[in-house]
Amino acid sequence: MGKPSKVMSLLGIAMKGRLAASGEFQTLEAVRSGKAKVVLTAGDASENTKKLFRDKCAFYQVPVFEYGRKEDLGRAIGKDLRSSVAICDEGLAAAVIAQLKQETQA
Repeated sequence: MGKPSKVMSLLGIAMKGRLAASGEFQTLEAVRSGKAKVVLTAGDASENTKKLFRDKCAFYQVPVFEYGRKEDLGRAIGKDLRSSVAICDEGLAAAVIAQLKQETQA
């Protein structure tokens, strides 16, 4: 990824506002508790991890997207490598989803 994407910037904002959960355990907890509004999994996460989040998010009706690499997700939220990030704010989640759709159409 060359320049920082708007999605990564939004992840950083969510983390600073304590509106994000990262890492497999915290992300799963956010999904199960109904707090997660959208989940991002890294493209280079293991197939088991991606399947776990696809299945859990489908069951709990949370949108899930594959985006970036573990390194990118971690850097965006000021942490080490992260396979998954959940955004727990309705407004930020809507902005992330809109940006993801815009980037996939470009």
